[in-house]
Amino acid sequence: MTIAYFDCFSGISGDMVLGAMVDLGLDIADLSVALSSLDLEEFDLEAREVSSYGLRATKVDVIVPEGGVLVRTFSNIRDLISSSALPNKVKSTSLEIFMRLARAESVVHGRPIDQVHFHEVGAVDSIVDIVGASYGVYRLDLAEVFCSPLPMGHGMVKTQHGSLPVPAPAVLEILEDTPTYGRGIPTEIVTPTGAAVVKTLAHSFGNAPAMRLEKTGYGAGTKDLGVPNLLRVVTGEPLDFPAEAEELASVVSTNIDDMNPEFYDYVMERLFDAGAQDVWLTPIQMKKTRPGTTINVLCGPKDAAGVKRILIEETSTFGLRTAHVMKKAIDREMVEVETPWGMVRVKVGRESNHVTSVSPEFSDCARLAGEAGVPIKEVFRRAQILAQESLERGQT
Repeated sequence: MTIAYFDCFSGISGDMVLGAMVDLGLDIADLSVALSSLDLEEFDLEAREVSSYGLRATKVDVIVPEGGVLVRTFSNIRDLISSSALPNKVKSTSLEIFMRLARAESVVHGRPIDQVHFHEVGAVDSIVDIVGASYGVYRLDLAEVFCSPLPMGHGMVKTQHGSLPVPAPAVLEILEDTPTYGRGIPTEIVTPTGAAVVKTLAHSFGNAPAMRLEKTGYGAGTKDLGVPNLLRVVTGEPLDFPAEAEELASVVSTNIDDMNPEFYDYVMERLFDAGAQDVWLTPIQMKKTRPGTTINVLCGPKDAAGVKRILIEETSTFGLRTAHVMKKAIDREMVEVETPWGMVRVKVGRESNHVTSVSPEFSDCARLAGEAGVPIKEVFRRAQILAQESLERGQT
């Protein structure tokens, strides 16, 4: 059994997927024969080795003679694929990709699916990219595909509908509920075709799954991004132990040296209310030896915009930094123990079914210590011991 991981560090497009498939071993002649069963205008496939900022990759070009471009509907493409001699699995995957594109275009332009006209994705090269990617998964016998979070560019892109913002509206519609992040590249790096292909093929988005690595393929894009414009696809045998359970998170930071320190507590409360998972302050020394403070906020990517707004509104900052990190959270549960002074909640951390931490809630310990007139460390210690004993007996 072979699985694949799409590492989209510079985005994804249909030709990049096809290039990576060929680089992994998909025979270009075999692919050409398979695609010849489609009733398309004349075209040629050309695969060549290229270099992108020092990294070798395969670039696949679909060469179409000069002439008018047919504008196809979803019905046209469905008939085109269904009537071909392609394997049924390739047909079904290709049609699923085109259906995803059709639904997105339908929502964006407010038309029924059957009235959606494909312009760029109805051209020969896009049809070849989509069907070729489906054929590549079939021929390389990839049982499952996984994908990294997708980087987004910014700016404007020219289309048959005029200039549209990047990411294109259809891309955003296709990638609903998919983890993405801004890459800061001022152009389109995830195309509608690339988005639809990977959204259809990928079992999940996140870290690479546990596998014994076998092959790596690099598919080259066309644009010069100032960085390697490549899609990396890694294949291998899945391993029977789970990969680390991690999730994408954002860390928003800013340095402050001129704000009333009494404001920090209020700012932290607002940040937690806005979805911050953690907030911490780090003392620093800034220029001219001024003492300062770094405010660090850990949050989910969807909460980052709200966190930034609060930092700008409530602090004296003139700028923010955002980093994207992978966060691993330890499994936790809350249990209760009865101490001589009252009930205390205790947070228990577990990793692989082993208890890794036992931490009484400070607020409970402080309240009981104040009421009973005993040191808080005594309440904390007793609650921790009682919780550990209860866990050992399996009574929590």
